[in-house]
Amino acid sequence: MATVPTQIRIDENLKKQATELFSQLGMDMSSAMNIFLRQCVMRGGLPFEVTLPKYKQDVLDAMEEAKKLSKDPNTKRYASFSEAMEDID
Repeated sequence: MATVPTQIRIDENLKKQATELFSQLGMDMSSAMNIFLRQCVMRGGLPFEVTLPKYKQDVLDAMEEAKKLSKDPNTKRYASFSEAMEDID
């Protein structure tokens, strides 16, 4: 099957995150896009539901920050909630 080069424009940060995810799944961006496009054709539309988020943007931002903090080895860890409260006081 012949392939053709295709060019798309995406946010730089989104591309970085997607590339990292696909790498963890053992594929590259091209393979992931081929899977996505095949699913679109097979289903006759997008292979997922497109909806507005049910959380406000500030909540989504806080969740993203918490996710980044949880992966940062320099973030202080606590064994219990009371230990964290003691540190605040």
